[in-house]
Amino acid sequence: MAGNSKRRGATRTAGSKKGALKGTGGHGRKALEGKGPTPKAEDRPNHKAYKAKRKAESDAAKRPQSRRTTPRDRTSGSLELVIGRNSVVEALRMGMAAERLSVFNRIDSDDRVTEIVSLAVEHGLEVREVTKATLDTLAGGSPHQGVALEVPPYAYADPEDLLEGRAPVRIVALDGIQDPRNLGAIMRSAAAFGATGIVIPERRAAGVTVAAWKVSAGAAARLPVARATNLTRTIEAYKKAGCFVVGLDAGGEVEIAQSQLLDGPLVIVTGAEGGGLSRLVREACDQIVSIPIAADTESLNASVAASIALYEARKALG
Repeated sequence: MAGNSKRRGATRTAGSKKGALKGTGGHGRKALEGKGPTPKAEDRPNHKAYKAKRKAESDAAKRPQSRRTTPRDRTSGSLELVIGRNSVVEALRMGMAAERLSVFNRIDSDDRVTEIVSLAVEHGLEVREVTKATLDTLAGGSPHQGVALEVPPYAYADPEDLLEGRAPVRIVALDGIQDPRNLGAIMRSAAAFGATGIVIPERRAAGVTVAAWKVSAGAAARLPVARATNLTRTIEAYKKAGCFVVGLDAGGEVEIAQSQLLDGPLVIVTGAEGGGLSRLVREACDQIVSIPIAADTESLNASVAASIALYEARKALG
C-alpha cells in the first residue's frame, strides 16, 4: 500500500534503506532460549508452598528442643564424678566446685549421708533422688555407696606450686603409674604422712579419675596433684630448688631406713610395679633406695612401697 513504508518483521533506522538491521537474528534466538527447568513449588517465592515451608522452618527454630535426657547426657561434656560417701563428703567439706548431687532414693541414711546432703544444700547444689540403676549407670559400674557428685575436671597444680607451702617440702613423683587405684592409694598415704603433693607425667600415666578419687578416700580434695610435661626435667628443677631425690628400687644402693637424705626437702620417686623406674628418671635421682622384703616375695605394690617410704621419711624428721 502506498504511503506505508513499514513491513512486518523489518527494522529500520533513520537514514537507512529498506532491509533488516544487522544482528536482529541474534535477538530472535535469545528470545527463543529456555530458562532451565521449572523450580519446585516450595522454591518459588510467590507460591504458597514456598511460604508454608518458610513458616514451618521458622516455627521449628523457635520451638525448644525437647528430648528425654539420659545419664550419659547428664555426665557428658566436661563433668566428672566423685563417688563413695567418704570421697563425696570430703569433697564437699573442702568446698570443691560441683554441679549436682545424686542420691539413691532408698538410701539407708547415716551421719555421712546426712552431712553430704546438708553440705550440698548449703553450697546451693542441685540434689536429685535417683534410682539405683541410674546411679550404677552414672558410676559406670564402680561402687558408689548411693551417692555421686558431679564436678568439673580435676584442676591439676603446676609442678612448681608443690615447692611452696609447708616445710620441709615432701613431694612424691610417680614414674609410669597407670592404675588409677594405685594413684588413689598413694594420694591417701601422701596426705596421711604430710606430703606436700604428688607429681605425675602428662602422658602414659594415671590421672585423677573417679577410681582414684574413690580409693583416695577424700585425699584428692586436700592434696595437690601436679602434671609434668617432662618428669625428668621436673625432677632436675626440684634438685636445683634444694630437694634431694631418692628413687625406690629393689636393687637400691642402700636400704631406705639407712638413707641420710630423708630429713630435709625431699622428692620420693616411685616406679610402676614390675617396670620400675625408667632409665632417665633413675639417672636423675640422687640416691636409689630399697625396701627390705622376704626373699620369696617378688616385689611390693607401688602404693605400698610409696607408703613405707613416706613413713620412713616422716620418721626421719623426728
